[in-house]
Amino acid sequence: MSIGLKTYRPLITGTTHAVSTSHYLATAAAYRILEEGGNATDAGVAAGIVINVALPQYTSFGGVAPIIVHDAKQKETKSISGLGRWPKAASIGYFEQHADAKLVPGILRTVTPSAADGWLTALRLYGTMTFEQVVTPALELAENGFPIPHSLHRALVGVTEELVHDEGEVVNWSTTEEIFAPNGQVLKTGDILVQKDLASTFRRLIQVERDNTMLGRDSAIKAARDYFYLGEIAHEMVEFSRQQGGLLSLEDLADFHVGVETPPSIDYKGTEVFTCGPWCQGPVTIQALKILEGFDLQSMGHNSADYLHTVLEALKLAFADRHTYYGDPDFVDVPMKGLLDKDYASLRRAEINMDVAHPEMPLAGDPWQFEGRDSSSVGAKKPDPVAGPLPADTSYISTVDRWGNAFSATPSDGIGAAPIVKGLGFMMSARGSQSWLDPEHPCSLEPGKRPRLTPNPALALRRGKVWMPFGTPGGDVQCQSMVQLFLNVAEFGMDVQEAIEAPRVSTWSFPNSFWPHAYNPGLVGIEGRISEETISDLKRRGHKVEVWDDWTSKMGSLSAVQVDQDTGALFAGADLRRDGYAIGR
Repeated sequence: MSIGLKTYRPLITGTTHAVSTSHYLATAAAYRILEEGGNATDAGVAAGIVINVALPQYTSFGGVAPIIVHDAKQKETKSISGLGRWPKAASIGYFEQHADAKLVPGILRTVTPSAADGWLTALRLYGTMTFEQVVTPALELAENGFPIPHSLHRALVGVTEELVHDEGEVVNWSTTEEIFAPNGQVLKTGDILVQKDLASTFRRLIQVERDNTMLGRDSAIKAARDYFYLGEIAHEMVEFSRQQGGLLSLEDLADFHVGVETPPSIDYKGTEVFTCGPWCQGPVTIQALKILEGFDLQSMGHNSADYLHTVLEALKLAFADRHTYYGDPDFVDVPMKGLLDKDYASLRRAEINMDVAHPEMPLAGDPWQFEGRDSSSVGAKKPDPVAGPLPADTSYISTVDRWGNAFSATPSDGIGAAPIVKGLGFMMSARGSQSWLDPEHPCSLEPGKRPRLTPNPALALRRGKVWMPFGTPGGDVQCQSMVQLFLNVAEFGMDVQEAIEAPRVSTWSFPNSFWPHAYNPGLVGIEGRISEETISDLKRRGHKVEVWDDWTSKMGSLSAVQVDQDTGALFAGADLRRDGYAIGR
């Protein structure tokens, strides 16, 4: 790096509030709300809905939005499970009979849209503003348009990096083409993208909220939420699904509600790290960190061969447990307490051979004994290698306000996954792609069951106060990049911008979360900025290394805001690898 710069982007600092998200327009919207007096949740929801407008290749207002909120006044940290459920008419048998036992892009793998409920529930419970106030930045962008960046144009024409594919490679539904390829021509970089139907949807929800203002803020927001899931919008979604051959029903929408729960967490050397529950892959992050806590990582040296080997092997162990145990806890008995137990982590740590890499996904451990229960039968068979893409979709939002509140969310579900609903301007979550058609798998498809979600925000506390919300897009790379970011800051003392820009590695030695669940035993993706000597050492230990670009979006696009609890200073960083940006004051 020339002229002695530590980072290619400046570390953003402030004392009042700070934001980092996966898109500069979302960051601007969150900052606008904070400057208007909103809190971290108001700003986070505003940013999330803007991302639904500005990153249509990765997210949707009808998609998913898992959220973690820390409320300083109530002294509580909660997760909101912005993840939909399979329609009651869906089953493995149905897909075997009607879809050739495949979960290909399209309306059939639609689950109940959950982002709208996630945003509105977070706003109602932890925000201070009205829906109209926080949705206004998104409404303006949808109605007036914004210039398409190169990244969105590339997604629309299906030009992606090798191994990186979003849910679908091209725009191939008429209702989607009307918006993104009018007159048969895909919008070019610099063209103004206008989304009138989506703007109309926002205006309809605003009007419902206005009509119920006399009932109070809480009831007015709930009325807008119910209009989406019980009112005219629900009927329009179901009718569109029926016309396209989908399975979604009015009953599915009426019965759906996001969950608000206390998320799982670990203590890492005095830092409490929260992720969402095993209905997503979030606990992989804290499982891996608990295993790594027992190593002297600092003495190994940052991004040395020993260090990277240790991180990769710990991640493999956590992913093996993910494959075997994680699933919707409403349907699956997940030994979460045992999986996060320090003694279980010690057992898993002992399985790491510093000289030899696991050649494939390791065997799952036995966490049941750490819950005082007998070992249960394993819910997933040893996988065979499977060819297929390694999807890297999604987005991320982190906000911290002047009152000590924080918001961390990972919205997802882009336009390549399923068609946009005529007249509404958004696609309905096709997150069914993350289920298995194996009835013995903990993530098997069942009516009313949630797929196991890849998007997973995180939030770390110290002394009971916010220390760092952090996260990234990137499919199965998310937890891996998040672990490396956390260690860069907590172990190696980097500021968040340094930590984000540092070169990263990833293992793919486990079945991918997206159908057809590609499995590449031993594969390690590594950014080209890692030294050749280190790469040679990793290969010597048995890692099948593929050297990727120096700055590749395959490694996600991290965002984070760190709080100095002694001075109150805020530090925000955002990734160069995609369109992320940070701002603060």
